[in-house]
Amino acid sequence: MPPAQQHQAAGSRRSPELADIFRAYGQSYRQAHPLPRAQLKVMRAIESCRTAALGGHLQQCDSCGYQQPAYNSCRNRHCPKCGSLAKAQWLEDRKADLLPVGYFHLVFTLPHELNPLLLVNKKVLCDILFKAVSQTLLEFGRTHLGGSLGFICVLHTWDQTLRDHFHLHCLIPGGALSFDLTRWIAARQTFLFSVKALSLVFRGQFIGLLQRAFRKGVLQFPGRTAALAEPAAFAELVRSLRQKQWVVYAKRPCSSPEKVLDYLGRYTQRVALSNNRILSVTDSANGPLVTFSYRDRKHGNRTRTMVLQAHEFIRRFLLHVLPSGFMRIRHFGFLANRSRKQKLDRCRVLLDLQQPSPSSKKSARQLMLEVTGLDLTRCPACRLGTLVILSPLPAIELAPCSLRAPPLDSS
Repeated sequence: MPPAQQHQAAGSRRSPELADIFRAYGQSYRQAHPLPRAQLKVMRAIESCRTAALGGHLQQCDSCGYQQPAYNSCRNRHCPKCGSLAKAQWLEDRKADLLPVGYFHLVFTLPHELNPLLLVNKKVLCDILFKAVSQTLLEFGRTHLGGSLGFICVLHTWDQTLRDHFHLHCLIPGGALSFDLTRWIAARQTFLFSVKALSLVFRGQFIGLLQRAFRKGVLQFPGRTAALAEPAAFAELVRSLRQKQWVVYAKRPCSSPEKVLDYLGRYTQRVALSNNRILSVTDSANGPLVTFSYRDRKHGNRTRTMVLQAHEFIRRFLLHVLPSGFMRIRHFGFLANRSRKQKLDRCRVLLDLQQPSPSSKKSARQLMLEVTGLDLTRCPACRLGTLVILSPLPAIELAPCSLRAPPLDSS
């Protein structure tokens, strides 16, 4: 049985998690598939998260004396366990950035013909994606509204079945700040820009930047992309991309800051797969199988299940590991980091708003209580006392899980 389940009280059962799958089958996957350092780092972080491998401290209830270990989190951005606190902290920081206007949600998607090249040039091509989208939106703000837009872009690389699907979610306040900083120029409540016009400009921007990267020699062409290193083959790819209709999708606008925060939380700190979507891990004649749920976009967002062999499940998850240090959330226009405070203050003046009063930073306990409704310091045994730190727990190396681990089951 994987270490995470061995540490539970006898007779307790829980649903399988990504960490359990990595512990049970990650070692055999790594033996069969040489992995880049970034993917190895993510696997090890998730396997160790909230286990004795990272150390922690022993807690004791000041009322009933109940004791429990509290192990440290890995805080890796790909870990499904570590997203709640990061989400709460990020949203708390973003509250001060909200304006009392409608917000628009646009999604810019890259054609799947680019996927093989994207997977081996993730940093270069995802940077190009951010640049192409930001230049497109800033140009439309300038030509259609006569000012500077402000917007947040969030990179997602997956679809519901963990296949590669590169797209940017963009959240945009419905208006622009005039270039001379003297006017707030409101957009229409239900319409920002034509998605057809956006898609044409977006396609042109991206292809232009892609061709420039090819000419500069910054693209790599390993494995099945090797043929694209030839100028003729690359030119043929560009020709096919120009002929294809690129997708820009506009979601229903948000009408209030509260709904904006909900949108922000839903898209900014999401990982490729949350633990609650993993339904079971079972043995079969062809090896262990992972069953998980997904929403079928093509059939009215119906909830369906998919079964993958454990190694294929791990492969798909690792497709979405980002390069070290890569920023997947970026701000542009009047929300750009270098001038956000000054320009947001100016927007508030033009909208006749009071400047937000500075607030004290909330603790991890307060944030988790708001997000989950759980008080991290409340004793789970008596429900009355407070858990206090009794002593530190040093990090210890856990024994590797047997490759013949019995199946995890959610029943």
